[in-house]
Amino acid sequence: MLIQIMILLMSLVVLVWSADKFVFGASSLARNMGISPMIIGLTIVAMGSSAPEMMTAATASFQGNANLGIGNAIGSNITNIALVLGLTALFQPLTVSSSTIKRELPLLLAITALAYLMLFDQYFSFIEGLILIIGFAVYIVTLLVITLKRTKNCPSDDPMIIEAEKEVPEAVSTKQSVFWLVIGILLLPLSASYLVDSSIFIAKAFGISDLVIGLTIVAIGTSLPELAASIMSIIKKEDDLALGNIIGSNIFNVLAVLSLTGLIAPGKIDPSAATRDGLYMLGVTLLLFILCFSRRRGAFRIGRSKGAFLLLSFAAYQVLLFSQISH
Repeated sequence: MLIQIMILLMSLVVLVWSADKFVFGASSLARNMGISPMIIGLTIVAMGSSAPEMMTAATASFQGNANLGIGNAIGSNITNIALVLGLTALFQPLTVSSSTIKRELPLLLAITALAYLMLFDQYFSFIEGLILIIGFAVYIVTLLVITLKRTKNCPSDDPMIIEAEKEVPEAVSTKQSVFWLVIGILLLPLSASYLVDSSIFIAKAFGISDLVIGLTIVAIGTSLPELAASIMSIIKKEDDLALGNIIGSNIFNVLAVLSLTGLIAPGKIDPSAATRDGLYMLGVTLLLFILCFSRRRGAFRIGRSKGAFLLLSFAAYQVLLFSQISH
């Protein structure tokens, strides 16, 4: 058991590290090819934080453990909002003025509600997965079109876009870019495979479901990039990017991560994913929406009291999960 726990922890570290190197290599290569830093920041860098979840969901689904993939997607969204954003706001209150975030937060609520409705019948079909992945493609294209139109004649004044551009890694040689890209491509699936195998072993040893492992250990572990990015953003006084990373990551988790389970391993799912976890994910997303739009004018402000409330909701969810396991 101790060996499996060590494998789980090591695979999580390698998964997060390789995702970072993959993003670095892909971003640098794109920059060397003359692609705009703004486009790189809004696509490659933005998707990078969800790479661990995507690889874990795909690996689990290919191995016939779709519930672990679903649990990872749902659990990551709950963790990002309730734990990561809660800790970030508790550490430093956030003041956000980005119009991009104000547009994407209602979108996140809408697609989270759609995902909940898809899971509600306790069957996740190939068609539903296809709808989500098509939605992901439409979202990326629409985001780029809107941003490019706004910046065509003059530089963008949206803090979120400006800060996203700054996050693009500095260009290195093409040889180095390809090296780190290949390292990421090789280690991502390998570490994800070890992560899934060790998670399933531990789940069986403790008599808990793959879904719960995905909702807890795996979800928290794969959300570490979002926590690191949010903490670094507030240190740099980039509040818009701190919240934008969370919202963007959660949109990706629903559209690009959850969809993989339906596309690769459609079928019946654990009833708790719909009746408990999907509903809680929708609830914390609605809570974030209410906290942000509680003041209609001016910038969003997520102070320490709101951060503490989000953390409380995360603690309540963990109590709910493990109290049901004990029964």
